[in-house]
Amino acid sequence: MRVLIIGGSRYFGRRLVHDMHAAGHRVTVLNRGSSPPPDGAGHLIADRDDETAMHTALAGQEFDVVLDQVCYTPRQAEISRRAVTGRVGRYVMTSTVEVYFPFAGPEPALTESLRPPSAPAGDYGEDKRRAEAIFQQKPDFVYASIRLAHVLGGGPADFTGRLAHYVSRIRAGEPIAIHARPTPASFIRDREAARVLAWAAGATVTGPLNAASDGPADVRDLCAAIGAHVGREPRYRVVADGETASPFSFPASRPMDTARAARHGFTFGTLRHWLPDVLDEVR
Repeated sequence: MRVLIIGGSRYFGRRLVHDMHAAGHRVTVLNRGSSPPPDGAGHLIADRDDETAMHTALAGQEFDVVLDQVCYTPRQAEISRRAVTGRVGRYVMTSTVEVYFPFAGPEPALTESLRPPSAPAGDYGEDKRRAEAIFQQKPDFVYASIRLAHVLGGGPADFTGRLAHYVSRIRAGEPIAIHARPTPASFIRDREAARVLAWAAGATVTGPLNAASDGPADVRDLCAAIGAHVGREPRYRVVADGETASPFSFPASRPMDTARAARHGFTFGTLRHWLPDVLDEVR
């Protein structure tokens, strides 16, 4: 396939670029020039917030699929939709579990049909929801959004530092800030996030699709696994109402339902199986 990847400069995006190129696809990366793509991949330079620059960069280009790694706002979605219309057959947007926020309570599991109440513009999840809606309401091409669970990775590419936060504190015997009753959430490994996006490029699925490893966990489950890995019993500090807890402590969360992905033929790994390998990568 002729593949355009918008972004792909860091974290699992770099793995996605590498994996698509290694699979034999003709990959072109579009970014602001912050980093070069792997050898053999094409490179287009444009600021995706600049519509004129996007049209200029894409002039004369045609692709079978676009994998959009960095669409964060409805304005970016509008610019991209106009810039690629007539140049692409399929568009896959990397989205997030955050589109389901805000919501209350641990049940039921998050399904693609669930629509939470709107949040103010500028909220990460709300902006992602609005960006998805731009593509869904104006189907100029075949469109899918992959709603990734909370991504866990431990190598140097993980710029978030969230998992490393837990490892370093537990190893040092420092307490982890958690809610009084933290609830389960879904997670996905960084390389599995790249794998499901690569699969979506050639799949027939349309619309939103949940992407999460099997086996949801709450923050205490994660800490117990980390404690066993580093040989140190986790310690906790319960936060007061309104106080900030550690990154994966959620007062109201829900596991993601991945039945739709299974019906389309994608099989996810299991958190407890891959987490030890990821922890080996944390430094």
